[in-house]
Amino acid sequence: MSNQLEPKAIFHLINGKLLQLESEIENRLDSHIDIISRIGEHIYQSKGKRIRPALVLLSARLGGYRGDKDILYGMIMEFIHTASLIHDDIVDGAAIRRGMPSINFRWGNDLTVLLGDYIYINSIDIALRQDNLNILRLISSITKNMIEAELIQTTKRADITISEEEYTEIIKGKTAYLFSGCSQIGGILADVSSQQEQALRAYGLNLGLAFQLIDDLLDYFATEEELGKPVGTDLKEGKVTLPLIYLLQKADKSLLKMMKKGLQGKEPYPLFWKDIVQLMRDYGIEAAIQQKALHYATIAKHSLTPFDKSPARQAMEGLADFVVYRDR
Repeated sequence: MSNQLEPKAIFHLINGKLLQLESEIENRLDSHIDIISRIGEHIYQSKGKRIRPALVLLSARLGGYRGDKDILYGMIMEFIHTASLIHDDIVDGAAIRRGMPSINFRWGNDLTVLLGDYIYINSIDIALRQDNLNILRLISSITKNMIEAELIQTTKRADITISEEEYTEIIKGKTAYLFSGCSQIGGILADVSSQQEQALRAYGLNLGLAFQLIDDLLDYFATEEELGKPVGTDLKEGKVTLPLIYLLQKADKSLLKMMKKGLQGKEPYPLFWKDIVQLMRDYGIEAAIQQKALHYATIAKHSLTPFDKSPARQAMEGLADFVVYRDR
C-alpha cells in the first residue's frame, strides 16, 4: 500500500499539546509500586501513533477550545485504548506488540490482566475528577461497547457464516465508537453546537471504521517489519474479518471446506495461509477492502462540513486519507 502521509505532518497544529500529553502519559505510568513503574516504562517505550488522543486535540482545536483539559482527556482515551490492547494480547496469546515483546509474554498473564485493569480504572478515576458527567457517560458507553464487541468476536471465532453486517457491528464496538468518542469529547470541551457535536461523532465513527478495515487488511498484506507484530494472526486465531468474508462469498464447496478446517486448526497453517493470501490476490480482495475503507473515509471528511475551512479541519481531512493509505 502507498503511504504518502505521516501523522507527524498531519498533527503539526497540535505538536505542542502532544508533547505535553506525552509527558502526562509518562508521569501517570510511573508509580511508587515497582512492578507498575517497570511495566509502565515498557508500555511507554512501545507507544503507538497516538491517533486517538490527537483526535481529541484536533476536534477541540476545530471547535475553538482554548483550555488544557483536552490534553487530559486525550490521555484518558489513550489509556483506555492501551488497557484494551493489553487484555486483547492476553486473549490472543500475542507475543509481540509494536515491535516489542508483549506484556503478557514478558510478565505473564496474571500480572498483565491486573495491569490492564489498573490502567483502565486509573483512567476512569482521572475522568471522575474532572466532574463532567456528559463525558463520563460517553466514556462508560464506549468501554461497554468495546467489551461487548470483544465478547461477540470471541464467540464468532472460526465461524464462516458471519456476515459483513455482523462484522461491521463488531468493529464499531471494538474501534469506531472509541474514535467517535474522542472526536465528540473535543467538541464537548469546545462547547460546539449540537449539530457540530454530532458531525464530530460521525467523523470519528467513520474514521474508526476505515481504520479497522485497513488494520484487518494489513494483517494479510503487510509485512511483520511494517506492522511491528506478526502478520496472519487473525487467520491463525480463527478471526473472520472482512477480507476473509469477501473471499468466502466467492468460495466453492471445496474452498469452504478448506476454510472451515483451516480456521479450526485442522490444516497445516503455513500452507493454509499461503493459499488464502494467494486466493485473495486472485480475487482482488485488497482493492475491494481499500475501496470500502475509502468510502468510510470520504463520509468522515464530508461530516466536517458544518465547520468552516481551517487548518484544523484540513488536518482532520488529512488524517482520514492517512488511515486508508497507511502501510502499518
